[in-house]
Amino acid sequence: MEYLDSLGKRAKDASVRLNVLDAASKNLGLRAAAQALVKESASIIEANRLDMEEAVANGMSDALQDRLMLNEDRIKAMAEGLEQISAMKDPIGEVMENNIRPNGLKIMKVRVPMGVIGIIYESRPNVTADAFGLCFKTGNAVILRGGSDSINSNKEIVNVIRKALENEKLPEDALLLVEDTSRQTATEFMKMNDYMDLLIPRGGAGLIHSVVSNATVPVIETGTGNCHIYVDEEADIDMALDIIDNAKTSRMGVCNACESLVIHKAVAGDIIPRIYERLTGKNVEIRGSREAIEISPGIKPASDEDFAKEFLGPFISMKVVDNLDQAIEHVNANSTHHSEAIITKNRQNAERFMREVDAACVYMNASTRFTDGGEFGLGAEIGISTQKFHARGPMGLEAITSYKYEIYGDGQIRT
Repeated sequence: MEYLDSLGKRAKDASVRLNVLDAASKNLGLRAAAQALVKESASIIEANRLDMEEAVANGMSDALQDRLMLNEDRIKAMAEGLEQISAMKDPIGEVMENNIRPNGLKIMKVRVPMGVIGIIYESRPNVTADAFGLCFKTGNAVILRGGSDSINSNKEIVNVIRKALENEKLPEDALLLVEDTSRQTATEFMKMNDYMDLLIPRGGAGLIHSVVSNATVPVIETGTGNCHIYVDEEADIDMALDIIDNAKTSRMGVCNACESLVIHKAVAGDIIPRIYERLTGKNVEIRGSREAIEISPGIKPASDEDFAKEFLGPFISMKVVDNLDQAIEHVNANSTHHSEAIITKNRQNAERFMREVDAACVYMNASTRFTDGGEFGLGAEIGISTQKFHARGPMGLEAITSYKYEIYGDGQIRT
């Protein structure tokens, strides 16, 4: 497709320029972009208003509207994310290993940019700024393909950042947006092997499955979050209630929100009525196992699908188990390998749960909502990897770099 070829060539050219930018120049660009976002917040909010009006007209859920919506505070947070990235150590050029061979060859393993990174994502226009910031800091050009629901917001954010780079005489094609949101273009985007070195999808299960199934560019699988909280028989019940409330209701449309509860039968009679009161008071529907319904009859029956579902909205599943073995088995059977938590005062139980549960992030006595690049001290994140190859969990700067070997000799030949 000629349109995508043009974007790919521009990104490839920009990546060559970015590869030789020093840290000071990259930090200058990041700070300029941050200042421009705040300065032009009114135009970004106006563009976002058009997307929000379309979302309401199309019946988008409240949780997904929350992901889409921008206001001054959220734009300031995007800008602060860029400022934080600018203050972080530049990983490019880091000597990861340094080895002198018996023949005198000096072999250095040096961190380098990936080159051109593609991001395909849904609904969340803050990803536009986050992805730019991390890619620019690491000397990568980025091509973004957002969804039609956020196209106006994404276009304006990209325009603002590109102008800021241009004003500083930095390569504005470091950031490019695919403005054609058709399905055909999305499919072609996933096959841009001649230009892109890595593709990262951010969105729901449907998007991620489509990318993993159709892409010919190397993919990092991210995001889908059926996150569990297991309340152990030795849990602090008040703590468990507060953590569950936060993990489920602070933002329901995000991948690190709790979607599934697992309750030990020893504490079920005490905590389930309190969970029911707390969550239904915030309009969350609980879908539970037979044992949970017997304790709180207002709970709806859960299907097998409910136990495995990322709801991204006001629903949560609940399973009562006999012991820790059953809890671990249930979590692993239904996990999307994102974030899982145990609430317990028993360190041995916690360590076993953390060791045996297969997920990128496993918590003891804390909300799953902390699975976030900023909360982990990584700055803004490019995504949360749920696979094991190359990167896992929140992906910061180092996750979008590669390395090469630089070998210094003084005339050695191989015999």
